[in-house]
Amino acid sequence: MLIVSELAVYPVKSCRQLTATNWTVDSFGLTGDRRWMVIDSNTGLFVSQRTHPQMVKIVCVPTVSGLVLRHPEQGELAVSRPDQGGVCSATVWSDTCGARDAGDNAAQWCSEVIGKSCRLVFMPDTSFRQVDRRYAKEGIRASFADGFPFLLISEASLELLNTKLAENGEDSVPMKRFRPNIVVKGCEPHAEDQWNRIRIGGIEFSGVKDCTRCVMTTVNTDTAEKNKEPLRTLAQYRRNDKGVIFGQNMIHHGTGLLSVGMQVEVLD
Repeated sequence: MLIVSELAVYPVKSCRQLTATNWTVDSFGLTGDRRWMVIDSNTGLFVSQRTHPQMVKIVCVPTVSGLVLRHPEQGELAVSRPDQGGVCSATVWSDTCGARDAGDNAAQWCSEVIGKSCRLVFMPDTSFRQVDRRYAKEGIRASFADGFPFLLISEASLELLNTKLAENGEDSVPMKRFRPNIVVKGCEPHAEDQWNRIRIGGIEFSGVKDCTRCVMTTVNTDTAEKNKEPLRTLAQYRRNDKGVIFGQNMIHHGTGLLSVGMQVEVLD
């Protein structure tokens, strides 16, 4: 039987993941997923592990009023969600979105950890970022995620990759290197590439685009060090005309609750 084996959410884009047994789904995706983002103080452009791998050490824990940031060297900071005040601009890839600044204390804390002048911002409910219309109809929204509300990967796909890494004399990598929201087990490797429609609980999902992978997969999630794997091995067998692929981007139709252990029904 095909079931959900893990759920993961990323409260601040490009920071450490949180896993959970149950998580609600709202119009953005998993509730709170990548609603916060670090931006360059001067340009408003998002800051990520691609250029600042030390962000992987930032733990972000949602609270009723905002979130708590933790870092092994920088300590802890409680940040209130900026529900009031003016809206600033924040850019993720080619999309410029309305956001609210989390204040100077959060900016200083993030700047010291990351090593550059930056601000922490929050995407309010009133901000709307359209998913690329090549893959979704008008009215489907995304948070500060790279492009889609959900990323799904099967355990079998990772097992195959780790087998190939071992054959190349390389260490295995954990699933969190790939930053999925939903992990499933009970299928063949990369079966998720062919899923046009699935249902989990009462929520339907559409598979819309293979996920193109970047250098973030080469960041060790414990040490923040970078090397060439697993991207180099993936490139040997998982490349198409868009690049190196691993996992399936998905959009959802409806809201509700997802839980580990739920059955995944492949509808098409």
